[in-house]
Amino acid sequence: MPCRHIRATCVPGAPLQAALSALRTGLGVPGSFPPGVLEEAARPPRLPPHDATDIPFLTIDPPTSSDLDQAMHLSRRENGRGYRVRYAIADVAAFVTPGGALDAEAHRRVTTLYFPDEKVPLHPTRLSEGTASLLPDQTCPAVLWTIDLDADGRTESVDVRRALVRSRAKLDYAHVQKSIDDGTAEEPLALLKEIGTLRERLEVERGGISLNVPEQEIVEKDGTYELGYRAPLPADAWNAQISLLTGMAAADLMLAHGTGVLRTLPAAPDGAVGRLRRTARALHIDWPHHVSYAQLVRSLDPHLPRHAAFLQECTTLLRGAGYTVFRGGALPDVTSHAAVAAPYAHCTAPLRRLVDRYASELCLAAAADEPPPDWVLTALDTLPKEMAEGSRRAGTVERECVDIVEAALLKDRVGDIFDGCVVDVMERQPTVGTVQLESPAVVARIEGGTGTLPLGERLRVRLTQADLGTAKVRFAPA
Repeated sequence: MPCRHIRATCVPGAPLQAALSALRTGLGVPGSFPPGVLEEAARPPRLPPHDATDIPFLTIDPPTSSDLDQAMHLSRRENGRGYRVRYAIADVAAFVTPGGALDAEAHRRVTTLYFPDEKVPLHPTRLSEGTASLLPDQTCPAVLWTIDLDADGRTESVDVRRALVRSRAKLDYAHVQKSIDDGTAEEPLALLKEIGTLRERLEVERGGISLNVPEQEIVEKDGTYELGYRAPLPADAWNAQISLLTGMAAADLMLAHGTGVLRTLPAAPDGAVGRLRRTARALHIDWPHHVSYAQLVRSLDPHLPRHAAFLQECTTLLRGAGYTVFRGGALPDVTSHAAVAAPYAHCTAPLRRLVDRYASELCLAAAADEPPPDWVLTALDTLPKEMAEGSRRAGTVERECVDIVEAALLKDRVGDIFDGCVVDVMERQPTVGTVQLESPAVVARIEGGTGTLPLGERLRVRLTQADLGTAKVRFAPA
């Protein structure tokens, strides 16, 4: 599920870079890895007996990425009726000794943290961007999923096992999109559109929704900052459908075996949807009451700034997501993820997220009809709490980075008047709330005035504060 991605080009020592550095210090973000962790990360992995290096896998990632969790190979099935998806996931467990220094450090960090100017990795880069990464022309251990689909893209069979794999090519989304559009993509890659489109249709059929959230970019130029977006390409969505397919297969496998960890999300409360409707109004997005949230999202164009800003705000409906553990055949009351509209598990990003290593082990055990390893069962009960704490920290980083970036964007415009809409009002302090600007697409606190803020109404607001040092942006009714 998406987060608000923000990238910034920072001049060393410039105010934005200094503010982000101070944020890392203030949040106690982990720094360099201890020597014992680095020593373990340098050890050779445990290699699996199955050799799948003859399969010409490829990866699709942003051009600068080197922590490559997934590689794929797509083909038509021999009977001509359907498809075979082979999806290789980095086998982090082959490098990590349970209870060792590397394992303990991963449990301390929980997730990779993304800042606009850099990332703080879950594992040492020697492992996450080196020996464990599915880099091209590198033989490495992986958890290999083989998922057979019928002609409509529905899952017919699933196999998962450890294997040696070797990626042949590292592709980026723009290259993939261009080669598919101009017809030069060979079949393994050309099938991404075919399979991805079928899976998108099934998503609509079951009531699921994928957010094509644009990447927000802040570029420093002549001492000021400019806001822009990188809208996702169709290839981004097709690629995401392969990962989603695997996460759904993992959930089904664990549920059938009776032990597992799911990513669950209840339906959004009416209040959250109501706030989103007010945001749509602020951005001049028509949302008739007979149109569902899913229908509206599918109608949006992420290339349009207003639509891009709205899609960013849609991520607020995902805030109730959590991890649900079950064992011994006693299934939990809630097994579904509301946005996926099906049971779902995180298992495709073990280089960047702790829980995925455990989900992979549970799926391997289920596929082999064997009990999970003791080290997995021992950690299972505390894993949701660890992931919740790690997710909260990642969420704090995300929110604070947004505040800093918005302060950087508006720092020279204190006193200016903007058009906006009040999207939230505090019940006990009706003169305090949240305003969504029309342009730039900023969401910030509004306070002051003599009367209750007009919830859902447009109004003119004055920027009263945009402080990079405190990462605070404040408005008042004009």
